[in-house]
Amino acid sequence: MPDRDRDLLEFGLTEEIVLPNEMPILPISEAVVFPAMMVPLVLSDTNLVRLADDCLAGQKILGAFAQKDLEVDEDDEVADRDLIYHVGTAVKIQKMLRFPDGSMRLLGQGIARCRITKFLGDEPYMKARVELIPEEEQEDSRTLAYMRGVANNFLKIIDASETLSEELKVVVMNSDDPGRLADLIATNMDIEVGEKQSILEESSPRKRLQILSKVVMRELDVLELGQKLQTRVRKSIDKDQREYYLRQQLKAIQRELGEAEEGSVELDELRARIDETDLPEKVQAAADREFDRLSRMSPGASEYTVSKTYLDWILDLPWLESSEDKLDLKRADEILERDHYGLDDVKERIIEYLAVRKLKKNHRGPILCLAGPPGVGKTSLGRSIAEAVGRKFFRFSLGGMRDEAEIRGHRRTYVGSMPGRIIAGLKECGTNNPLIMLDEIDKLGQDFRGDPASALLEVLDPEQNSDFTDHYLTLPFDLSNVMFITTANMLDTIPRPLLDRMEMIHLPGYTNMEKLQIAKRYLVPRQVLENGLTSKFIRFTNAGLMRIIEDHTREAGVRGLEREIGAVCRKVATAVAKGKKKKQTVGAKNLEDYLGSASYMGDRLRRHLKVGVVTGLAWTQVGGKILYIEGLALPGGNGQLKLTGQVGSVMQESASAALSYLRNRFGGRQEFQEFFLKRDIHIHLPAGAIPKDGPSAGIGMATVLFSLLVGQPTDRRTAMTGEITLTGAVLPIGGLLEKVLAAHRVGVRRIIIPADNESDLEVIPEEVREAIHFVPVRHVEEVWEELFPDVLD
Repeated sequence: MPDRDRDLLEFGLTEEIVLPNEMPILPISEAVVFPAMMVPLVLSDTNLVRLADDCLAGQKILGAFAQKDLEVDEDDEVADRDLIYHVGTAVKIQKMLRFPDGSMRLLGQGIARCRITKFLGDEPYMKARVELIPEEEQEDSRTLAYMRGVANNFLKIIDASETLSEELKVVVMNSDDPGRLADLIATNMDIEVGEKQSILEESSPRKRLQILSKVVMRELDVLELGQKLQTRVRKSIDKDQREYYLRQQLKAIQRELGEAEEGSVELDELRARIDETDLPEKVQAAADREFDRLSRMSPGASEYTVSKTYLDWILDLPWLESSEDKLDLKRADEILERDHYGLDDVKERIIEYLAVRKLKKNHRGPILCLAGPPGVGKTSLGRSIAEAVGRKFFRFSLGGMRDEAEIRGHRRTYVGSMPGRIIAGLKECGTNNPLIMLDEIDKLGQDFRGDPASALLEVLDPEQNSDFTDHYLTLPFDLSNVMFITTANMLDTIPRPLLDRMEMIHLPGYTNMEKLQIAKRYLVPRQVLENGLTSKFIRFTNAGLMRIIEDHTREAGVRGLEREIGAVCRKVATAVAKGKKKKQTVGAKNLEDYLGSASYMGDRLRRHLKVGVVTGLAWTQVGGKILYIEGLALPGGNGQLKLTGQVGSVMQESASAALSYLRNRFGGRQEFQEFFLKRDIHIHLPAGAIPKDGPSAGIGMATVLFSLLVGQPTDRRTAMTGEITLTGAVLPIGGLLEKVLAAHRVGVRRIIIPADNESDLEVIPEEVREAIHFVPVRHVEEVWEELFPDVLD
């Protein structure tokens, strides 16, 4: 058999190579395909999958051309044909597999070098006319010498490499074709695409071997250098072990001579601390074990500092040290009354805890959650509770915390690892029963580093936190004696399992009278002192403070009020600094001289309410507010209902239910036929930039529609809140306290509420209950009877 036919048979090519007139061009990224080499191809792009389908339908031959490594700006438009080399390899597809995601895997074999002579198209994939590059036949002595040299050096690379297989050695040793050998070695060398491409473009086997001889020598030098470096590292490790052995001998000699060895004083002090510190049994065993490990280390070793820091943390923690609770109920009540006005629910709960502790010494600490709008004193209340109970106080904010390790600590395998904030707080307090305040628990986050809220489940569970294990310590610490208090502005963002572990205490917003008392007792004295003044320079009247509350703040708490009082004090301080020593009285009439015109004009009762306007009540994250509901009956319509003002789906459903009830109740009467059949209803809620939703405006919307139906206005000092059903029943709502306080601030005198919310009136301040008449109702027609007497038959 002729040599050429034998080669074709060896690679599965027994026929003359005939290339298609239009060859599909497949760009290959970061690789070069050589003739006679098997190449797997994974195609996911739809155009390339179509290329493969068209190729399989024809001669099963495509052109594999390497992509150039060009730096192209994003704004530059470069054709795909300019990004590939013009010399590549014709590949015949041997096998094909399709996958459910639409991708395709091909197994092809390079059959010949080829060169692009003309591009024929770019869509949906590149096509070109190519020509074969004939292989030059050179088997002289120089070529044979190059073959042996390149093959021997490549065999050395295989021996030194961890990635090249032994089977490759057998193939190289038995290869007698210079061109095939050069292509085989180039395929398996880890070199740049540009170098491989230069080998592919060379048709002379001898020249390919010349290029490869330089490449193989270079790569062999790099491998030998790497082996030398590894040998040095190994010798360095052996040297460290030798130094450790000699150092241990030196310690023994120093002990015989009675001399102090390096680090021995530090170890002696640490041993003494371990012996003197009262530790639980498990902790004592862990400390002894770690000390034994530390004593065998060299002070210069990196692990020495890590081990010593771990021991310091163990010895600094108050495992068995507790502070004694101050169980004087009268004293605790005085402290709470001194620091905070109102907040009776919280104060009562703290007194109850002290009373139970007085009767039962081993009573576990409560886990309270103070929920309320900003500025009502949740955070400052924690410090006052700690003083009243006689415990150390530690606070840290959970707002924006996303890493679970902030709670549980980092494992000691990480560089710079530390315990979590809970353990750090116990160390700072020095007792195992402090009051720990977890501020802003509703603002916890989570990401790839873990979920802090889930880590808190163990911390805030009285049944589990007696064995809380920090990742850094890996030792159980009893948190059952710790008194945890959390704060939140809203409960919606707190995970339900976490919410279930806490005792909720809702802190409502303050009434105007409560704000006046807080300002007189706390805010004014504090701001006068902070601004370098005394009572002989400034005086606030009750009317002046009330004007600040009503015209310059709009909040449930008192933060803004304190800022405004501070602004007045700074104005007075400026005058005093300029030499004006006369005492200044800040009243309602001259307040504008200090703070300018009123900052807030909203939330005021309208002087008159037109037909189809009702005063509603709304709840927000910063307290309640009044919300007017306006309606118009538009002539020339057909009974359509339209809602505007950024209302949500629940509120839209409430309006639809109200209109349906009204139409069912009065639609059969002749005098109301025109209203239901020839008029469109438009209901609008002002402040259109603010999204609104919820069912509590149901009876308000129903009353708007009834007012339009009978043509009578409602009372401007009457507000209402309640959910309505399709049958007219009035259901209970939430946030009644905040809504009532908002109504009281603007002068509402009558509030219609669901009868099922009557029990909530107990938490309404007495001064508010005395000023407002509450009308409980169970059906929407009771609302209309209250507002429009003698209209219903």
